[in-house]
Amino acid sequence: MAERGERSGTRQEARDRYVDLLMGCLTRELFLAEETHDVDLSEWPGGSDELRSVLKANGWRLTKQGGKPQARAEGQDWPPTAETMVGRQRLADVRWCIDQVMAAAVPGDFIETGVWRGGVTILMKGMLEAWGDTRRRVWVADSFSGLPVPNVEAYPADEGHDMSEVKALHVTVDEVRANFGRYDLLDERVCFLEGWFADTLATAPIEQLAILRLDGDLYESTTDALTALYPKLSVGGYVLVDDYGAWEPCRKAVDDYRAAHQITDEIVSVDWTGVHWRRSS
Repeated sequence: MAERGERSGTRQEARDRYVDLLMGCLTRELFLAEETHDVDLSEWPGGSDELRSVLKANGWRLTKQGGKPQARAEGQDWPPTAETMVGRQRLADVRWCIDQVMAAAVPGDFIETGVWRGGVTILMKGMLEAWGDTRRRVWVADSFSGLPVPNVEAYPADEGHDMSEVKALHVTVDEVRANFGRYDLLDERVCFLEGWFADTLATAPIEQLAILRLDGDLYESTTDALTALYPKLSVGGYVLVDDYGAWEPCRKAVDDYRAAHQITDEIVSVDWTGVHWRRSS
């Protein structure tokens, strides 16, 4: 019995070490001193002034060579090369929620709606590999062409939040596929949903979810994702919202959806912007 327990402990230790290393690479925390910012400010409408205003509005800082560990950990800088901008704390929350559903055998796939360079979904797939799960899929949902122009007539809460021409947010599906490939995590269980959420999520062949992570920024995008996907979330599964604290349109969309569907599960704060809740019924 002792030998079996030792083997189990060794497997868990190996899994934890792999996931730790993966997170350090995805955030570039292991390589901060080597990073140099590569965003071309000329690509931003209005040049550097608009970039700085967007960063300020979101509580981000523009990373120069050699980022600051605290800013990277909190997801409060704009990473030059990292596959994710969410920071260590929110990434650790994804890890924790996945560990909970895996340990409890909560059925369903994992999805992120709004993936940027794909870092969070890469972590999702890496954790499935670490757990030895060969059945669940990871759904990677994004326009892969940036944020939509806000439809303020239908969604007035999105007025004043137009980031549709921010080129740094335009990451193609081929770039995200390449990022999965960099970590040897691209296979048939990584499923890409390319297009606006209103056009892709409701008809996606997703039967059941255990992890639903929202990173759509806008009221419209958040509402589209919740409407299409929350009914597929298993009891015991988790909703994670990246922009709840930072973006009022996102927060209002979440609050409106919860109120309309009488969802009273506790919202747990992760950091200055991220939250999650566990579905209880």
